[in-house]
Amino acid sequence: MSVDLVRVRAGAYHDSVTLMRVSRTASDLPGVEVALVAMATGLNRGVAADLGFGLPEAGPGDLLVALRGEDPAALEAAAAELDRLLAGLASRTAGGGDGGPAGLDGPGGFGGFGDPGGFGGAAGFAPRTVGAAARALAADPGPALALVSVPGSYAFTEAMDAIEAGLPVMIFSDNVPVEQEVLLKRRAAERDVLVMGPDCGTAVIGGTGLGFANVLRPGPVGMVAASGTGAQQVACLLDLAGVGVRHVLGVGGRDLSAEVGGLSTLRALAALDADPATELIVLVSKPPAPEVARTVRDAAAGLATPVVSALLGPGSGDLTAAAESALRALGAPVPAWPSWPAPGPAGRKAGDGGAREPGDGTGEPGGAATAPPATAEAGGPTGSGGTARRNGAALHGLYAGGTLCAEARLVAGTGRFTDFGDDAYTRGRAHPMIDPTLRLEALAGVPGGDVALLDVVLGHGADPDPARRLAPAVAAAVARGTAVVVTLVGTEGDPQGLGGQAEALRAAGAAVFASNARAARHAAALAAGAR
Repeated sequence: MSVDLVRVRAGAYHDSVTLMRVSRTASDLPGVEVALVAMATGLNRGVAADLGFGLPEAGPGDLLVALRGEDPAALEAAAAELDRLLAGLASRTAGGGDGGPAGLDGPGGFGGFGDPGGFGGAAGFAPRTVGAAARALAADPGPALALVSVPGSYAFTEAMDAIEAGLPVMIFSDNVPVEQEVLLKRRAAERDVLVMGPDCGTAVIGGTGLGFANVLRPGPVGMVAASGTGAQQVACLLDLAGVGVRHVLGVGGRDLSAEVGGLSTLRALAALDADPATELIVLVSKPPAPEVARTVRDAAAGLATPVVSALLGPGSGDLTAAAESALRALGAPVPAWPSWPAPGPAGRKAGDGGAREPGDGTGEPGGAATAPPATAEAGGPTGSGGTARRNGAALHGLYAGGTLCAEARLVAGTGRFTDFGDDAYTRGRAHPMIDPTLRLEALAGVPGGDVALLDVVLGHGADPDPARRLAPAVAAAVARGTAVVVTLVGTEGDPQGLGGQAEALRAAGAAVFASNARAARHAAALAAGAR
């Protein structure tokens, strides 16, 4: 019989990124069947109640730890281990950082990024607000960056505090109303600082990754990205080709919408253009509003630094084509992108999975995203659409990355695609790049004879070993006759190990591709009857 252990730590605040990782760690502790470690907001209390936990009184500033298992002693041991982990995190925060991100070009400009330096020198002082932190840093000769990672309903206040203090701000938080986003970005323009986000999951400043970030070699490329996983795909392909990335300025997935109007994109383009170490700018976005895309393209055309655009949409190039265009612009060779064919006939009979000429990311250099003719309309990025059956096979896109999902849907031209990183799926639970539970359940539901297409994104912040849980699910799917295709986004320097992850997924029966566009074409060919 299962027992519950529920504890509240009054006033013990930790950001959402930290707690997502701690919850995942708690789930893997011996004797723990269910774990929730989160701030006791109304949303998270509702999630705990849905899981059947009885809850004591607690407020949004309190930490909630809820564990379930069969052995009370094992739960006590797990709770003690969580206390140790959280105490270590709190001590590290109070004691100062190990160094922050390097600047675009030192102080000045739009408000460059520098090393915050920590707060250990002020008698262990740990500021409680962004404004207090900014005042504590006022004597520091270098500029600083504020990173906001709180529930979306609180993010506006903290981000505005940073802007008023003259700090550029990265807003990791999602579920921020678009009206608040516009207000933040307009005020940031008045204060001459940059807002990255909201829902900015990936950034690289002077080679230092923030949020979900891959280990990239240093180099001459700067990126502006209204897309997290899209930026990771392009940056990782460049890295695999031997070209490094200096900056990735994420601006939030809605920045190129009609409501926001590209406010941060325009500022980020100007900032990179002013950086003498940036030789090429790559602009990546989910499908933008047409009028905003025109404005941004006009601005890019007026820069001194050349710009390669990857604005996804019908008739536009895919992300692999953008990476190849960037390589050509720098005079670098375009390699054959790595792939790991599935064992058996499915791996040998791929419509797009076999060997291809270097630079053939879209069928022609710099060409538009194309797809085989479809007999059913492709579904939307959150799962809408027809059954997309062809010759008895259907394509199921089960994605963690929203931009990768949108790209695959456009390239494949057929199938039902679900973005499990969408806000509708992440309320009260960890992002699927950390917790694959929902995707594993969806994969288990793909019928034999159909095709499953998934993405796996490596790097800091992501699942430390995604193949550990995904490979058995892939093997089970393949055993019942489901073809599995995986896009693996990562670099050789990532802590998970690109080669090891690829081989584990291939051995389980999946066809694995470093290029999402190639993976989508392969999956569409299998669904069309190319097996």
